[in-house]
Amino acid sequence: MRSRYAAFVVRDTAYLLRSWHSSTRPGHLDLDPEMRWTGLDVLATTDGSPFHQEGTVEFRAHYSERGHQDVLHEVSRFVREDGQWVYLDGAVT
Repeated sequence: MRSRYAAFVVRDTAYLLRSWHSSTRPGHLDLDPEMRWTGLDVLATTDGSPFHQEGTVEFRAHYSERGHQDVLHEVSRFVREDGQWVYLDGAVT
């Protein structure tokens, strides 16, 4: 989760796509150049240990866009694909 947040910060679309599950991965990403990610708060996690095949991360990601401050609050689902943790999907709360 933290690595994907960092990839959004530096606009590393290649990493974001690589770390996305093949069944839900978009064909490409167009990141808004006006959006600046300014902080990440991980609120809760479930499972996700080396013994699990899936897990969740609840987080708040702070950002500014065209001078307006806001927060994305999401519960993301991650699963193992080919032995690697990848983002499956998320529910914005």
